[in-house]
Amino acid sequence: MSMYLKQIEQLIVLQKVDDEIIILEKELESLPKELSELEENNALIKQQLDNAKDRAEVLSHQNKVLSEEIEGNEEKIQKSKDKMMLAGNTREYQAVVREMDNLEKINRAREEDKVNLIGEMEEQNQVVIRLEEQFATSQKEVEEFAATLKKRTTSTKKRLNKLLKERNAACEVIPPRILGRYEFIRARISHPVIVPVEESVCTGCHIMIPPQEYNELQKGEQILSCPNCQRLIYWGKKFSPETAEDDK
Repeated sequence: MSMYLKQIEQLIVLQKVDDEIIILEKELESLPKELSELEENNALIKQQLDNAKDRAEVLSHQNKVLSEEIEGNEEKIQKSKDKMMLAGNTREYQAVVREMDNLEKINRAREEDKVNLIGEMEEQNQVVIRLEEQFATSQKEVEEFAATLKKRTTSTKKRLNKLLKERNAACEVIPPRILGRYEFIRARISHPVIVPVEESVCTGCHIMIPPQEYNELQKGEQILSCPNCQRLIYWGKKFSPETAEDDK
């Protein structure tokens, strides 16, 4: 294999290592964020559950007040009935009747309110049950994720440290001048840094290479850069396994 192809091969190996390093670094960054998002969602559901319980308590209190009012009015109605038996004249009798009618009218309205309130209480209790289930599920997700977070973080860091050692080893066999170009480009554009040219087109930016540069690239004498995106480029056909074997 020619020196040129060896250098291309070394750069591709380095790039593969860098690609995995980027993935692992993003994973290390995202794991705490994922936990934070789960915790925030869990806290939101807990707040909704607390609000729903508070509302259920308010409705329960309103129902108690209504029941007490209805019961109190019924006692008054019974007392009015007793008064009717003791009424000394028509005027007193009619006054008691009006009092009873008024209390019965109030109680009928309160009974309707109570029916509606009980319906609302049942609906609210269902909301509480649903949110309790959601909270239990959310809480479990947080606990399970938190339990595996340390293990996943440790495993990822271990793999990352291994890759960094592999990267250092790969950098040692690449000529400083070429490595410098690679690092310069890597710091300024997104991956990939080195890409093949297929049918005169740079596969990094998908723009055609000018004929003169393409002819130079096909000679395979030096590592060139795409005039458009500045990525390092090589002729895809030149680096095929068959061609590499011929150049050994």
